[in-house]
Amino acid sequence: MKFDTLYNPYKSQRMTSFSRKGMVATSQPLAAQAGLEILKKGGNAIDAAIATAAALTVVEPTSNGIGGDAFALVWTNNKLHGLNASGPSPKHISIDKVKERGLKEMPDYGLVPVTVPGAPAAWAELSKKFGKLDFHEVLKPAIELAENGFPVSAVLSKYWKKSYEKFSQSLLGSEFQPWFDTFTSNGKVPKAGEMWFSPDHAKTLNLIAETKAEAFYEGELADKIDKFSREHGGFIRKEDLTTYKPEWVDPVSLSYRDYEVWEIPPNGQGLNTLMALNILKGFEFSEKESVDTYHKQIEAMKLAFTDGLHYITDPDVMTHSVEDLLSKEYADNRRKLINEEALSPAPGSPPKGGTVYLATADGEGNMVSFIQSNYKGFGSGIVVPGTGIAMQNRGKDFKLDEEHENSLAPGKKSYHTIIPGFLTKYGKPVGPFGVMGGFMQPQGHLQVVMNTVDFNLNPQASLDAPRWMWLKGKEVMVEPGFPDHIAQALQRRGHHIIRAVDEVGFGRGQIIWRDSDTGVLAGGTESRTDGHIAGW
Repeated sequence: MKFDTLYNPYKSQRMTSFSRKGMVATSQPLAAQAGLEILKKGGNAIDAAIATAAALTVVEPTSNGIGGDAFALVWTNNKLHGLNASGPSPKHISIDKVKERGLKEMPDYGLVPVTVPGAPAAWAELSKKFGKLDFHEVLKPAIELAENGFPVSAVLSKYWKKSYEKFSQSLLGSEFQPWFDTFTSNGKVPKAGEMWFSPDHAKTLNLIAETKAEAFYEGELADKIDKFSREHGGFIRKEDLTTYKPEWVDPVSLSYRDYEVWEIPPNGQGLNTLMALNILKGFEFSEKESVDTYHKQIEAMKLAFTDGLHYITDPDVMTHSVEDLLSKEYADNRRKLINEEALSPAPGSPPKGGTVYLATADGEGNMVSFIQSNYKGFGSGIVVPGTGIAMQNRGKDFKLDEEHENSLAPGKKSYHTIIPGFLTKYGKPVGPFGVMGGFMQPQGHLQVVMNTVDFNLNPQASLDAPRWMWLKGKEVMVEPGFPDHIAQALQRRGHHIIRAVDEVGFGRGQIIWRDSDTGVLAGGTESRTDGHIAGW
């Protein structure tokens, strides 16, 4: 990637950041600094990613936690490796057992949607396979942030307040009291600039550090999760934790122009991005800010997303393979559906054959694309007493329909929204990228890739560009800064355009590209949050 070919036509308070020895890009400055601290101590990009991820559970609890899942793409030794650290549903759950509780769909909150957390195992596995420093040393910055406290950032305080207001009205059972005990103080949440301390969180991180996460899956933390679940009618048990292992997977890719776009394979939804790009590479785009460009992007994305929602689930039970869904024949057939008018998408028939994101790089050539999440905000609203562990609600996406691909079943992994991305060119690394935000993520990936590859925008500009988000049918939401004349033109083509009142929900991304000749790193961070790049 040559930076002199990239430009930024957007007005932004941030400029692309450059460094040479290392870089960490994420949504919280203190977490980015934690990763940089580890780089300066002799750690590599993998160590820095672990340190940053652990710190994010402390300084951004509104989006992720120790009880969440994680995925990673790791470039090291001239190869890209994939780690799927998403957890399955409990072994004792079933559609019938959920319906016996009077539920017609999986709930957002409580113990029912709780699945096995994969994040602590991801940290330990990454450290074991590729790390340079001792695991405890890598988690030390996060432990210190939890013990000594940190000043709450502006965007964090906003989301914290919104969650508290919602939870105060809806989380009324005794199983939710530990959340209020953990994340409020005297019935209040912290304002921007106020210090916040997380002593239980610090103890748990220290246990994870000392035991390389065994305490979480086999020891006293697993016992506490099991005990609280049993007391409040949950399904998750210690045996679910004990038998869990993260999985090393082969990343999937698509050739797009002169680049290769990489994603984690299903159960992740990164395949949606690749399917959309596979449709779009049959078109030529002369300019970014044109109604034709946006129209084709939206149409391709809605076709791909509709297929993804229909077919993506635990790969062990998928009826169509990645090769089926990414075949040229299928992309050609889907592309033929795109005309001048907005369409109402339906799944095709392929031929058979609440989140934080971070990117790191070091001076040795290692690069990491890492994402972890409790799914929706703080997750399930369940906090294990005395631990600071906020449990995810990933099971929410399961369907209580036995005929659906993503139907609930014991020990099954659900369709997963969090996806790290990576870009290479002619087999050489360009770098990691990602956009957080539920079902916005593959749409954000698509827009960032095209901003970079088709329109030559620099990392910061690729993130600053106004975003759109397909919702359902012909409904498309656009950001407040989205060009009005294009929004009106899309409306005339049959799209139902909804203009958002703020930028919430349009994702929060990070990018690090490496210059192929000099090794210089160029980073962009999200202007929609407290994003920060720490360079060295």
